[in-house]
Amino acid sequence: MTYFQALFIACIVTLSVMIRPAQAQQDVVWVQIEAQPSLSAAQEATRRYAAALPDVAGFSLGNGWYGVVLGPYLRADAERVLLTYRAQGDIPRDSYIQFTSRLGQQFWPIGADVLGRGAVTAPLGQTATTTEDSTVIETPTLQASDETPSEARRSEAALTRGEREALQVALRWAGFYNSTIDGAFGRGTRNAMAGWQIDRGFEDTGILTTAQRAQLLDEFNAPLTSVGVAVMRDDTAGIEMMLPMGEVAFSRYEPPFAHFDTSGDLGVRALLISQPGDQSTLFGLYEIMQTLEIVPLDGPRERSGTSFTLEGRNDQIVSFTQAALEDGQIKGFTLIWPAGDEARRIRVLDEMKASFTRLPGVLDPATGADSAQDIDLISGLEIRKPRVSRSGFFVDQTGTVVTTSEVVANCSRITLEDDVTAELVTEDRALGVAILRPTAPLAPLSVAQFRSTTPRLQSDVAVAGYSFEGVLGAPTLTFGTLSDIKGLRGETELKRLALVALPGDAGGPVLDTGGTVLGMLLPRSQNGQRLPGDVSFAANVKAIGNVLTDAGLSAQSGETNGTLPPTELSRVASGMTVLVSCWD
Repeated sequence: MTYFQALFIACIVTLSVMIRPAQAQQDVVWVQIEAQPSLSAAQEATRRYAAALPDVAGFSLGNGWYGVVLGPYLRADAERVLLTYRAQGDIPRDSYIQFTSRLGQQFWPIGADVLGRGAVTAPLGQTATTTEDSTVIETPTLQASDETPSEARRSEAALTRGEREALQVALRWAGFYNSTIDGAFGRGTRNAMAGWQIDRGFEDTGILTTAQRAQLLDEFNAPLTSVGVAVMRDDTAGIEMMLPMGEVAFSRYEPPFAHFDTSGDLGVRALLISQPGDQSTLFGLYEIMQTLEIVPLDGPRERSGTSFTLEGRNDQIVSFTQAALEDGQIKGFTLIWPAGDEARRIRVLDEMKASFTRLPGVLDPATGADSAQDIDLISGLEIRKPRVSRSGFFVDQTGTVVTTSEVVANCSRITLEDDVTAELVTEDRALGVAILRPTAPLAPLSVAQFRSTTPRLQSDVAVAGYSFEGVLGAPTLTFGTLSDIKGLRGETELKRLALVALPGDAGGPVLDTGGTVLGMLLPRSQNGQRLPGDVSFAANVKAIGNVLTDAGLSAQSGETNGTLPPTELSRVASGMTVLVSCWD
């Protein structure tokens, strides 16, 4: 390269910085090239890239994900690095621009403050040629245009309005255009085109040539091409739309869904929703979708009279669902995407929304009727399940619940009967008793009446509880006898029972034959004891009353009224017993 060529390139680079708005000059960004779900995997990937590329760094992305990035660069330099390395195969095709605001704690390079150093000089598309004794860096010269300005203007004149709007959208996505998408190439659009040309090393004519338009659109569509987005038409479901067909493939029909399972490396999944119905069917679908594992609890939800949208996210996935009712048919889709790949997910999702088209016909509810059945599945999709479920019982008319401390430990959410959120009021961990209050008042069918007199040894007792953690949908009664009114070490706050209980029964009320409450069943693993199968313990009435008093509550006292018939005892017990669940 001659001195004058180098000077010319330097002038072009300087001019590009001068022409771009002041805000863009401060637009420091990164090129994200990989995301890993563990720190060790991310560190290994970072070391691998750092051995071949400059400016490699690693940051936490949140939700358990870690990103490998290049930079920080000014936006123009980052886009050039992205295109150059992607074209050379140095980084994955699905790499994209990342923003500092989305990066968390730095883990690479160790001991260096990458965030605090500001933008670094980017390679700007330099390539290296190695000789026997040295490595020479070659800087590319200004790219020649494939058309003259006059030729470019003539080819531009043949564009449809939609094609012109697409170019404006791509310019806006690239950061050069911030005005109306109207297909009119006025001063704002021309300035944006000129800025893009300078940024890409072309002459800044403000008129994109045929090849430049293709390059701009290729850049814009790179997130889509990386996952093979293509038109999918399903006449059985009556839906046509764009899907990431490089990552998903049709699997089966299980009404109201057409399943597209993952077929690539990312773990993307999609569903088409298609069923006949009315508003009540739509509302039912809205509720059912929120019970599924593919719709995490966190995220916005909106429902109108004819449509709904659901978004859910956790540290593993982000899902989006939309469905609408038209002419007696409910149609929509769900996209399930791995967490940590947000920029590409949004780009693909926007394309899916824009392309969604309703065709004649609807998925027959009888289609796939011979599919394997499972109590934990709805139309082939896993129902969201709590980490643990135990029993509890109502102690007042507003729905305050006494339960075991075991079920409230390290929960992100506590529910009563799976759908009523409850808050922890207080707990006595040493005793193993917790008090819960529903976030909205409840109206229990019956409330615990605590027995004020001491029951006789060897008298009959029963525990009401969800023995199988809610699988049966109602509490069951387990019968036994009162063995002692204290614990094995003489603990006065405990009662010992001769009764075979299951883990789900813990937290349930222990009743006498008249339906009054003698205590609360404790977990069998209490204090690490290994007990015979027919030995259980219960916190007694006085101990539970002390916990309630500390919380500013009081228990209702009652006396046994003899022996109730089995059906009446079951009715009283079922009315006060509630399923308590802990969710991650």
